[in-house]
Amino acid sequence: MTENLGVIGGKSARRTGVERVVNAPLPTVYGPFQAIGYLDHDRGEEQVALVHGDLGADRVLTRLHSECLTGDAFGSRHCECGDQLASAMRAVTAEGAGVVVYLRGHEGRGIGLLGKLRAMALQAEGLDTVEANVALGLPVDARDYGVAAGILQDLGVRSVRLMSNNPRKREALVRHGIQVDEQVPLLIPPCESNITYLRTKRERLDHHLPHLDAVAHWS
Repeated sequence: MTENLGVIGGKSARRTGVERVVNAPLPTVYGPFQAIGYLDHDRGEEQVALVHGDLGADRVLTRLHSECLTGDAFGSRHCECGDQLASAMRAVTAEGAGVVVYLRGHEGRGIGLLGKLRAMALQAEGLDTVEANVALGLPVDARDYGVAAGILQDLGVRSVRLMSNNPRKREALVRHGIQVDEQVPLLIPPCESNITYLRTKRERLDHHLPHLDAVAHWS
């Protein structure tokens, strides 16, 4: 939803909120989606929601996916992001309806691509993902989910089944007026390259990752 504040004191007021700009069909390897493009007037970012089927208003299967170039596009094994995106899109099409809100500007938990690469370089030297951000003087997690809530509201979604292991996403949606009826785990089998990263997310960022308990052979 976008607010247009009109003219105040002879000057055009800045627009706020999210504005739906375009709706285009997007056939994918997972099934057909509608790619609905938005402009976030508050941050100047372009956003997209991938919608499959007729959403309805309640208990909509939903993924808020933070942009991750290295994982989503390059197949990085440093994180599980690419696999989570693929799993979410498969789940939505299997369900018959749902939405994946792809959140640009969330790279590296909001520190940007170069910040993330710098943090990854420090992790290669032995710091964990939290320590690396702190060492660089960057926030541990700078993401904001207000735009995601605005997009869901524009789509007519009142309540969701949220595919996420991150309790902060649930808290943020509720804070912005979207009811979360269920948090659906999105658990990806770990590998040797990401097990330390995933354990840090569980131990220091409170992500719900119970499947890591079964992995004991990687240090």
